[in-house]
Amino acid sequence: MYSVVLAGEVAHAVAILQGGTPVFQGMYYIYEVYKEMSFSKAAKNLYISQPSLSAAVKKVEQRIGFPVFDRSSSPIQLTDLGKEYIRSIEIIMDVENGFQNYIQDMQDMRSGSLAIGGTNLFASYVLPPLLSRFSEQYPHIHVNLVEANTTELTEKLFSGSLDLLIDNQTMDPDVYGKRFFCEEHLLLAVPSHFTSNEPIRNYALTASDIRSSRHLNSRIPPIPLEFFQNEPFLLLKSGNDTRTRADKICHNAHFIPQVKLELEQQITAYNLSRYGMGISFCGDTLICHVPEDQNLIYYKLNNQDAIRDVNFYFKKNRYMTKIITEFLNLI
Repeated sequence: MYSVVLAGEVAHAVAILQGGTPVFQGMYYIYEVYKEMSFSKAAKNLYISQPSLSAAVKKVEQRIGFPVFDRSSSPIQLTDLGKEYIRSIEIIMDVENGFQNYIQDMQDMRSGSLAIGGTNLFASYVLPPLLSRFSEQYPHIHVNLVEANTTELTEKLFSGSLDLLIDNQTMDPDVYGKRFFCEEHLLLAVPSHFTSNEPIRNYALTASDIRSSRHLNSRIPPIPLEFFQNEPFLLLKSGNDTRTRADKICHNAHFIPQVKLELEQQITAYNLSRYGMGISFCGDTLICHVPEDQNLIYYKLNNQDAIRDVNFYFKKNRYMTKIITEFLNLI
């Protein structure tokens, strides 16, 4: 149910937009300039002339008494006051979106939209069958799939431009709620031509073994990492959950990997491993969704850090639309 508190916020936002606080009149012009960091590009998007847009922004700045944009830099940047102004705009827009979503619920899902974000792995392999099933049941709902790295997606979820984010990293529970999707296990993906494979064939697993969950069998032994001390590793960049876990796993095994490349995406590391460039840490989610490749051998890891949850995340203080709820129920 649409809360009294949120309804009050909408009323306050409407009052602002109707002139209760004139500094927010024209806020959509300013927000478009902020998104593009260019008056010319923003004017083109808004279908108005650049002089008209500049005049509208200048009028707001005169009302405030301070500039929103620093025009001395190229591209233009926000001033300190401008950053706070944008933050306030996003709060107002979030309230507006909440009210619009409430109205859409009353229309019994005859219209509406759902924006879901995921990294390349989830956008390419996990989300397509889920979104296909959802679209079959609700053909009038527009689905927007956003593919980016986790940092960018988290920012979009926080600002309200995403409804849901699927990811395998842990997010702040004070800010985000979650719906469990699956448990994921990290494994080592090793090029099959590496000579280090020879003495440890009894540890080796195939992609078929992973798909049949053989790696979850307690009788399957984990690999001692020191067998690969002379081999090159392909790790993700710092800040990525897979990299953080890989570092912990190596540290706990008293093992320092020889890092050949640092990459943005797990799927990129996997593909480079396929072509023999080095060893990567890959989740069974990925291995189960890509075609089987005879150029790779997989090994089980003996560490709790190799196990993590994949969740759908949503922002807690946003209104949970019927569309979002139905999608989460479907998964």
